[in-house]
Amino acid sequence: MPAMPVKFVAMSFADIPAWADDDHAAALAAFRSSCPRVAALAKLPANAGRKPVPADLVTACEAAAALPAKVTKAQAKTFFERHFEPRRLVHDAAQGLLTGYYEPLIDGSKQREGRFQTPVYRRPADLVNVVDETQRGASPVAFTHMRRTQAGLVPHATRAEIEKGALHGQKLELLYLADPVDVFFLQVQGSGRIRLPDGTIVRVHYDGKNGHPYTSIGRYLIDKGMFAADKMSLGALGKWLRADPTRGQKVMQQNASYVFFRELPNDADAPLGAMLSPLTSGRSLAVDPRYHPLGSPVYVSATTLTHVQKGKPFNRLMIAHDVGSAIKGPERGDIYFGSGELAGRLAGVTKHPGNLFVLVARKPAPPAARPPQAKGPRQAGQ
Repeated sequence: MPAMPVKFVAMSFADIPAWADDDHAAALAAFRSSCPRVAALAKLPANAGRKPVPADLVTACEAAAALPAKVTKAQAKTFFERHFEPRRLVHDAAQGLLTGYYEPLIDGSKQREGRFQTPVYRRPADLVNVVDETQRGASPVAFTHMRRTQAGLVPHATRAEIEKGALHGQKLELLYLADPVDVFFLQVQGSGRIRLPDGTIVRVHYDGKNGHPYTSIGRYLIDKGMFAADKMSLGALGKWLRADPTRGQKVMQQNASYVFFRELPNDADAPLGAMLSPLTSGRSLAVDPRYHPLGSPVYVSATTLTHVQKGKPFNRLMIAHDVGSAIKGPERGDIYFGSGELAGRLAGVTKHPGNLFVLVARKPAPPAARPPQAKGPRQAGQ
C-alpha cells in the first residue's frame, strides 16, 4: 500500500488538546531512552530499506543528553517546546485509529513435556530480510522476508506449512507453550515473558518473520459474520479460538504471517521496539514509519479512550519506538501498555478513534555572527 499524501500543518502547542496537563518528564525519559539508537542509526547509510534519520532529530537528542539526569515536568515541557514544532496531519484517510499491545506472561518450558507441546521457533538460518526491520511495517513489497536457496530468494513457508512441519528437523525449537493460541498471541504482540516450570522467567523478542503479509483474524471473523464487532477483544478472541481447536487453527492460518523469536539477556528489563531500544509502558507508540521517523515525539489524543486514565480522555506525549505489520496510515498508532495481566486487559479493549500530532525537531539556530574586528596597525591600507 503506497503512502498517501499528507500535509504537516503548523500549529501552536496551545492548540494541542491538554498539552499543558501531561507529564512531560515521563515523555522526556522515554525520548532519551531511544536517543542512543537514533544516533547509531543516523551513522548508517540510507538504502532502499532504510530511510535516513533526520539530522535535526539527532540534534534534539544531543540537547536532551545535555540536560540533568533529573528534570521537572516544567523543565521537560520547556525542552520539547524549545526543540520541536507541533504539526497536525491533514489527509484524506478516515479518522485515526488507536489500538494497544503488551508483553504477555505465558507459562512454558524449554523442553517438550506435559502440556507444553507447541513450539516457539528461532529464526531459520536461511531467512533473509528484504527490507530493514525499522521499516517493515511500511514496506510496499510483497514479502518483507524470504528464504535463501541455491536458485535465489523464494517465499518462506506460510503459517499453515510451518504448523504442518516445514521447520521440523532444523533444531529451531526455542521454547514450548501449552497451545497454538498462546503462540499466536505471542507472535501478535512481538515479545513476551515465559514462566518456566521452576518459576524462572525468560524474556523472548521478535527476531524476524516469514515475510508473508499480516492478516487480522479478528477482522476476518467479523467480515465473515462469525463474530460481532462490538464483542471483539483479545480475551474474547482467545476463548473463541480455544473453544474448538480445529476451527481455531483454521482461522489462525488465515494469517499466513509467522514470527520467530530469540531469548533476551537476563538483565533485560523491558521488551525492545523496532529500533532495539527498550519500550516504555504508556509512552512507547508503534507507528507507520513512512510518516513518522522512529525516535520522534508524537502526541496522541483520543477523547473516547477513557479506560486508561480513570475516565479521562487519553491525551499523552509518546515516542515512536516501534512498528507493526498492521500499523499502516498517518494517524494509526499502537500504544504499548506494558507487561502482564493488567496491561493485557488495557490493550485488549483498546480500539478507538484518535488523532496524532507530530512534533518535528526544529532546525538549530545559526551561530550568532561575530562582530567585525578593527584592523591593527599592520593591516592598515590592505
